[in-house]
Amino acid sequence: MRFIDPKIDFAFKKIFGSSDSKDILINFLNAILYEAQPLIEDLEIIDSQAENPTLGVQETRLDVKATINGDRIALVEIQLINVPSFGNRVLYNAAKSYSQQLTGKDRYERLKTVISVKIADFEMFENQPEFMSRFVFQEKEQQFECPDTEIELVFIELPKFSKELAALETTADLWIYFIKNTSTLETVPETLSAVPEIQKAFRIAREDNFTQEELRELQKQELWVQDQQIAIEIAREQVTKTAQLSLILRQLVRRLGTIQPETENCIRQLSVDELENLGEAVLDFKHPSDLTAWLQANAI
Repeated sequence: MRFIDPKIDFAFKKIFGSSDSKDILINFLNAILYEAQPLIEDLEIIDSQAENPTLGVQETRLDVKATINGDRIALVEIQLINVPSFGNRVLYNAAKSYSQQLTGKDRYERLKTVISVKIADFEMFENQPEFMSRFVFQEKEQQFECPDTEIELVFIELPKFSKELAALETTADLWIYFIKNTSTLETVPETLSAVPEIQKAFRIAREDNFTQEELRELQKQELWVQDQQIAIEIAREQVTKTAQLSLILRQLVRRLGTIQPETENCIRQLSVDELENLGEAVLDFKHPSDLTAWLQANAI
């Protein structure tokens, strides 16, 4: 048995945001927001596709929008690619969903609380070991909550979730494990199948539950995400290499004097790892011939 990756756009929406997914979304949100207490009794899944017609970077975002218990709005979003604008977009979308509730002569008292759940396939908060963080408005010095906390932000960082099956404790753990690991599984783990809604999510995620056209769409989305991730890694490597190259050339000039153009050109052809090795070797160089010998032995 093969399962598709729940993190991919089409699959995520089919599992959590389809007309048949109401019970799945209720269980998931209760687990993430309310420690599996059944505080969400009912919800209405809203078609968010019409609200996000722009193509491009938004295709890295997977949205499910629902009104829960009639008095709250939940936004669920997965971000697969770490882009600088992600944090700004999270706040913008939550604020937009909050502000656009009022039309005409509606009163402020009718505004619903907006809870934005963001699942990131990368680390967002350095030096914070917990995989889940929850933000509300607080007083800056004494850190007590604002009485009118109408926008809440919840972040789940998948790379920080390292629990194995035997260590899963809460329903939230089970759902996060499902999202992160389903595409690598061959059978449904007994621990996860004990929750009926997760068992149903596995049934929806089976490859044979998708048409050939849907599978082709999934493959296109997977390839698009992979291309974007590769492009970002290349850009980061180029930035790193430029910084390393500039530093090493300055070190060489200070230690050996003027570097001949042909030698500098050889140095510019080095990979990031080779530049790192050269940076360590520079400390032992006494003559230009030492640099030439190193290049002949390690790069040429």
